[in-house]
Amino acid sequence: MSTLDGTVAAPDTALPPALPLASRQDGSYPRPQMLRADWADLDGTWSFRNDGDDAAWRAGFPDARDIVVPFPPESVASGIDEPGFHPVVWYSRTITRADLLAAGHTAEAPRLVLHFGAVDHRARVWIDGQFIGEHEGGHTPFSFDVTEALAGGTSTDPDAVHTLVVRAEDDPHDLTQPRGKQDWHEDPHAIWYRRTTGIWQTVWIEAVPTASIEYLRWTNVDHGTVRLTVRLRGERTGRERLRVEARWDERDEHLATIESTLGDTSDEFDVVVPIARQTNGQAEDELHWTPEAPRLVDATVTLLDRAGHPVDAVASYFGVRTVGVDGGAFLLNGRSYDVRSVLNQGYWPDSHIAAPSREALRREVELIKELGFNAARNHQKIEDPRFLYWADRLGILVWGEAPGAYAFSPRAVQRLVREWMDAVERDASHPSIVTWVPANESWGVQHIATDPAQQAYARSLADVTRAIDPTRPVISNDGWEHTNSDIITIHDYDGVGESLAKTYADDTARSELFHGMGPSDRWVLVGGATDHGQPVMLTEFGGVDYQPGAQREDGWGYTSATDGDDWIARITALYDAIRASSFLAGSCYTQLTDTMQETNGLLNADRTPKVPIEQIRRAITGR
Repeated sequence: MSTLDGTVAAPDTALPPALPLASRQDGSYPRPQMLRADWADLDGTWSFRNDGDDAAWRAGFPDARDIVVPFPPESVASGIDEPGFHPVVWYSRTITRADLLAAGHTAEAPRLVLHFGAVDHRARVWIDGQFIGEHEGGHTPFSFDVTEALAGGTSTDPDAVHTLVVRAEDDPHDLTQPRGKQDWHEDPHAIWYRRTTGIWQTVWIEAVPTASIEYLRWTNVDHGTVRLTVRLRGERTGRERLRVEARWDERDEHLATIESTLGDTSDEFDVVVPIARQTNGQAEDELHWTPEAPRLVDATVTLLDRAGHPVDAVASYFGVRTVGVDGGAFLLNGRSYDVRSVLNQGYWPDSHIAAPSREALRREVELIKELGFNAARNHQKIEDPRFLYWADRLGILVWGEAPGAYAFSPRAVQRLVREWMDAVERDASHPSIVTWVPANESWGVQHIATDPAQQAYARSLADVTRAIDPTRPVISNDGWEHTNSDIITIHDYDGVGESLAKTYADDTARSELFHGMGPSDRWVLVGGATDHGQPVMLTEFGGVDYQPGAQREDGWGYTSATDGDDWIARITALYDAIRASSFLAGSCYTQLTDTMQETNGLLNADRTPKVPIEQIRRAITGR
C-alpha cells in the first residue's frame, strides 16, 4: 500500500450525476458506504434442498422446495420453518439477462461481481455447474468475479439463463465455529436461541469497469482530517488518478477536493483529505458527528485514467468525529460523553437474525432513540450494514461485537480471528461504531482466569484489533476477567437498586470491586491486568422479566415484576443507582426486546412497548 500526497483541485460539478446521495439513501443498498448507480437484488424465491451432496445438484435441482432468501430455513419467514438441525443446505436460482441489465452490465461496465452479505457458516458456489469459489465465516461478506461464468450470450440473448447454486454447511455441534447466540441444542435453552443456517443477508450482483474501486475505508485522523483507503480491482493501464470530492449536503457546502496520481506497484492506496473549515476551532463542532447531531459528509470517489477521463465512480459518506478514553471518561470529539446503551440481540420472531425487512432495520434504530438511549451494544452478532447506516444517519453509538465460539483450540482461534478481522474491515468506516468487543463473558476462553494461553489469546485479540483500527477503544473480554481493555466493563444483574448503588457508589467501591471477587463470582481483572484509571461501564444489568400479555411458560428474566407499575419502579431504581455513581462512565440495559424465552426486554418481541414508551424513557433518562 502507498500513501499519496494529493493536490487540492477545484470542485467538479460534472462528476457522475447518476450516483445516489449516499447520506440520503433509502436503506436498501447492501453496502451503504460504497454505492453505484445500478445493482441487481437477487433476494426472493429460490429453490431449496436439505442435506445430501449430489454432484448433479451443482448445476441445479428441479426437485426442490421454495425458500424465500435471505431468511434462514429455521424461520417462518423463509417458508421452510424447520427449526431442527440443518448441517448442509442447498440453494438454487436463475440469473437472467434482466438481472444483468439491472446490475448495470454495459460495454463500459463489462465485469460482473456476485456479492453475498452473509452465509452461515461455510459456502460453496457454482454457476452452471462450474465451481466459482468458497468462503468460511457466517457473519461476513464475500464476492466473486463471475464474468467468465456468465459469458456465452447472456448479455445479448434475451432467453439466456444461468443457474446459480449455493451449498451452505453449518455443523450445529461444531463449537469452534463463531456462532454467537445460536444454540447447539436442538431446542433453545437458557440464553441461546434458534440457529440460523445458510443465506441470511442479501445476495446481489453489480457490473463494474475493467478497472474498478473494490473497497473504501474512512479513518478519522483528527478533528479536521480524514484518511481514505482505497483498494482497486482489475486490469490497470498505469498512472491512473484518484479524485475525492467531499460535500456537506445539509448546507450545500463544498468541503474538499483532492486528486492524486496512483503508483503502478500496488492496488491499495491512502489519500489524506483535509477539511479546511475545521481549522477554525471555534466552528469545528458544527460539522462533528454525534448522536444528538448525526451530521454526515457525502463523498464521490472517482478513478480517472491517465488522460483524466472517469473510469469508475462510487458514492460514499463519512462522519467527522473522534472517540477515546481519558481520565476515567469515555470521550466523543474530545469531550466526556455518558454512554446510555441497550443490549440489542438483533433477533426477530419470524426471521431470526435476518431482519424481516429493510424498513425493520431503520425502525430498530428509531426505537432505540425513542426509548431514551444514545447507544446500542449489538450483542454476539455482526449486524447487517444497513442497520449501521441508520445508526450513522439517525444517530446512535454502536458497540461492534464478535459472535463467540464456545471452544478453545487452535481451530477456534483461527476461525474467530479471521472472521473478526473481516468484520472490523467491513465496518471501520461507520462513524456510529465507537468500540470493538472481540470477546464476551469468557466465551471460548472459559479458563482465562488461570490459563496463560487463554489470557494470551484475549490480549492478542484486543491488540490485533487495535493494530487494524487504532482509533477506537477495545474491550478484551466484556463483562469480567479483563486482560487488556481500554474500558473496564462489568455485568451485574443485581435486581435491587439500593445494593447496586452501594456496589458502584464511589472510588472506595471501585477499589473494592477491582481487588476482590466481582459480580457473578468472577474476577474483574486477570492475567496481570491492572486498573490504570480506565473508564468503568456497567455493560449488562437489569433484565427484569415482565410479560403483559400471553405468558410463556419458559419465559424468564434475572428478576421478575408483578405488573407494569412494579416493572417500571424496578427499572427506575436500577437507573437511579447508576446515576448516583461517581465513577460509572456508561451503562447498557439488558435488553431491547423479548427474545424467545428471554422475556426481559423493554419491548415485546414484536417491538411494541410493554407500557407507554414515555414511562420507559423517563425511567431510563431520569427526565
